[in-house]
Amino acid sequence: DDFQLEFLIGENPSASRSSLVVVTFNSRLGGPWSGRLVQSQGVTVTLGITPTPNAIVGKFRTYVAIVAGTGMQRTGRDAATDLYVLFNAWCKDDAVFLPNEAERNEYVLNDHGVMYQGAIEDLATCDWVYGQFERGILDACIYILDASQMPISDRGKIMKMLRMGSAMINSKDDNGVCVGNWSDDYSMGRSPMSWTGSVQILLQYAETGVPISYAQCWVFAGVFNTFLRAFGIPARPVTNFASGHDSNGNLKIEFIRPPDGSPDDSNTTDSIWNYHCWNEVFIRRADLPPGLGGWQAVDATPQETSDGYYRCGPASISAVKQGLLCHPFDSGFVFAEVNSEVVFYKLDRYGTLTPYWVLTDYIGKDVYTKSLGSNSPNIITQNYKYPQGSEEDNRTMARADNYSMEMDQPELPETTLSISINARQVKLGHNVNLQVDFHNPSDVPKTIRANLAGSVIFYTGVKASHLINHNFTITVPANQIKSEMVKITADEYMPYLGTQRCMQFVVTGQTEDESVTTIKVLHLQIPTLTVTLSGSPRVQHQMFANVTFTNPFNFALKACRLVMEGAGLMSEKTRLYGVIEPQASISCTESFSPRLEGKRCIVAVMDCSNLCEMRGVACVDITP
Repeated sequence: DDFQLEFLIGENPSASRSSLVVVTFNSRLGGPWSGRLVQSQGVTVTLGITPTPNAIVGKFRTYVAIVAGTGMQRTGRDAATDLYVLFNAWCKDDAVFLPNEAERNEYVLNDHGVMYQGAIEDLATCDWVYGQFERGILDACIYILDASQMPISDRGKIMKMLRMGSAMINSKDDNGVCVGNWSDDYSMGRSPMSWTGSVQILLQYAETGVPISYAQCWVFAGVFNTFLRAFGIPARPVTNFASGHDSNGNLKIEFIRPPDGSPDDSNTTDSIWNYHCWNEVFIRRADLPPGLGGWQAVDATPQETSDGYYRCGPASISAVKQGLLCHPFDSGFVFAEVNSEVVFYKLDRYGTLTPYWVLTDYIGKDVYTKSLGSNSPNIITQNYKYPQGSEEDNRTMARADNYSMEMDQPELPETTLSISINARQVKLGHNVNLQVDFHNPSDVPKTIRANLAGSVIFYTGVKASHLINHNFTITVPANQIKSEMVKITADEYMPYLGTQRCMQFVVTGQTEDESVTTIKVLHLQIPTLTVTLSGSPRVQHQMFANVTFTNPFNFALKACRLVMEGAGLMSEKTRLYGVIEPQASISCTESFSPRLEGKRCIVAVMDCSNLCEMRGVACVDITP
């Protein structure tokens, strides 16, 4: 028989658009994919098919066509023979080729990961189930391509896939996957803190076509990471601590203060997120000069528009480090997130803004990602910027200044005074003790009028509620440090917390001829869940996951949702608790049978109406 295989994708497939591919096994000319006869035994043949490195990504329908006289006879449609084509990080000619095997195992094949939250001095880990190999997930990701109305012929082009994915993971302007919500009201959906992973979000979106409520940056990053790895694209989430949000593109984070030095929220549009999670992908950048490929920043959290849609990247991290902000996409925005200066202005009664203080090393304190093969953090700040004040850093800032006509250096009055705020880590429900140090290195005493403003804030830096406004005067002798102690009791701050656990303190000190401002963010520590696994750790053998928790607070926890899930182990299970009284304990056990071997983890999260995101995790090695 003279036969051929035909692979079709999308509506009205055609060879000219690479959506109809013919593979032949003799001297007759076929399409761009190659085919070979591997084995022939009786009436059964085994065939080898090799798609081209730039093939369209997605689900192809497969047919066998046999030459019959002057025509062709084809097999009927059989969904069981559909062929999924992915990007290939193992193929040297693919745009996503990643040469390191350990990195491929982590950034393509690992279906469980960790994102980092909180602050560098108070690091919190957020285990996340990516679940790219769970049933229905790849089809859900293909559904996202269809929902975006992305042309079939563009689905093998890595840049267009990344731009589309960055836009479609959020629902801001295209009815995409996740609805962002940075308020304290999640009554119309699920709290962003209640998710254990991406699986339920993607399956529900593919089933209903309705955006899922709700998400914040780590949820967007987790779901985007699943989308990317499901298509074979090497990807990892990263966390930038003290992340700048530059709203007007001038590469500065600008804060405005009235004459007394207190915050002016109505006139300040920029912000500093305590942390922000985005993704990196490893790809070739044929559109950029040599040396600018490799890891690229992509971000699905809707912050600013890019070419008309809420999306960000891919931005070359090497270009960001070198200040080459002329290259696409959104490299200036990413640069401002990690390397902008914080400029404080005084606003006088005539509406005139005068810069008085600059923090050059506050933004982008560190960038973290998960280490290869372990859950410990890998600090990759050096990928984004040179050491502060180094010769290379000065060249980068000058180059960025040239590309941004607005990144002028403000002329500041000379100052010798400095202020710092010190505080130990604080557990939720315990008192906060602040020590404000005023350093006077001059040869004369200085009398300082100071304002301490304290707020409960969302992790995005936006004020949730006012906490304290403390004005005081302090005289610091020449060449000395003098301290002001401030105590905030739990009874004072607890009524203002809601579900938040971040507090920001801003101190501005003024003399007759100097003004100085400093910032301190505190993250309140909360209890964790205890997760234990038991049973036979083998594929298709019964096991049990037990979650326990004791309420350590003097108040009841209300409307609590406990969720647990594990990639290759257990689909999402949920328990609801109306009230957990002070010192009361709960215990929940679920049975499961492992589906996949290797190191596997169960993630548990409990979220209550008055306390968010208590987490726990337990891992086990599953044998075949």
